[in-house]
Amino acid sequence: MLTTIEKVIFLQNVDLFSDVPTEQLAHMAAIAQEVEIDPKEEIYIENDPSDSLYLVLEGRVRLHQGDQDITIAEEKEAFGSWALFDDQPRVTSATALVESRLLKIDSDQFIDLLSDHEQITKGILKAMAERLRSLMGRIKPIKREQSN
Repeated sequence: MLTTIEKVIFLQNVDLFSDVPTEQLAHMAAIAQEVEIDPKEEIYIENDPSDSLYLVLEGRVRLHQGDQDITIAEEKEAFGSWALFDDQPRVTSATALVESRLLKIDSDQFIDLLSDHEQITKGILKAMAERLRSLMGRIKPIKREQSN
């Protein structure tokens, strides 16, 4: 099991938390629970309640909708991050590809933490905005045929 200091060091290297000050990450580390997942174990399935964010300490996690792969989350990557801000059901399923160790942050505890630490909120919102910009940059505009 990781110590709080080891969790902080890990969180510093996760893109979602890259703009959160180190001293604020200690508060996040205090609510992060380490979980071990077996290969092929479902972490959550599509339409489950969005109640936790996960961070990959070790292993690989497949994010998918049915048989269609969306992405693979690997070491130092976060998944299920919308659960921190949105209580809508999950839009993907998450299944461990190999034995994996994850940090799990419960959304209710996270919201309580944000109410007392606005620097965490600012840092995460900045990272989320950067993610959205990156996704938008990957979308190619649809060329419409000109009517003559």
